[in-house]
Amino acid sequence: MSKLYMMVAITNRSMKYKFQEFYKENDHMVVFGTLGRGTANSAVLDYFGLEASEKMISFSVVTEEMWRKLKRGLIIKMQIDVPGTGIAFTIPLSSIGGKKVLQYLIQNHEYEKEEETILRETDYELLVTIVNQGCIDSVMDAARGANAGGGTVIHAKGTGIKSAEKFLGVSLASEKEIIFIVTRTKDKNQIMKAIMEKTGLDSREKAIVFSLPVTSTAGLRMREDEIGD
Repeated sequence: MSKLYMMVAITNRSMKYKFQEFYKENDHMVVFGTLGRGTANSAVLDYFGLEASEKMISFSVVTEEMWRKLKRGLIIKMQIDVPGTGIAFTIPLSSIGGKKVLQYLIQNHEYEKEEETILRETDYELLVTIVNQGCIDSVMDAARGANAGGGTVIHAKGTGIKSAEKFLGVSLASEKEIIFIVTRTKDKNQIMKAIMEKTGLDSREKAIVFSLPVTSTAGLRMREDEIGD
């Protein structure tokens, strides 16, 4: 039995290609990356041993076994625990939009689903939808039709696309948009279903959607009478 996690790695942008090679060497092919800049104050940067430089942020899905292997390599080979190199962490996934999506994200790695436990008790969830560039409106139309609120979008570029195509039987574009939507847990399934039915892998959008548990929120206003607006 196993769990799935979203692995997030934040590193200096100058190390982008070194990390891409590291993922490739470890058969970790489907990684979505975007550029960012640190906004933390000097005290926080000092605590993590980071510099206020341009960052590379990568997102990928890993099993427990994959994470143990990658974590060891990140420490021993990439020396991610050396001040100024970066940080990596995992967030538990609560669900994924279909078997094909799961196969695409973890590819050759084995996975046996584990029963959900405490994740069912969260009031809110973060829906993460990865979609072809230029297809944001159709995804959001599908989501809003299922009672979703607004979303936040970042641009990303997928790696390992050619390798992943054999699992889906469809052509994939490397330029992506990642849409973040926070919703009530009770509305999660219907929103994910609407996104996959209207903009899923059989459509031009080629949407991939999964959810993350949100255990605490601040400044989030989502009254019952606002959700359907």
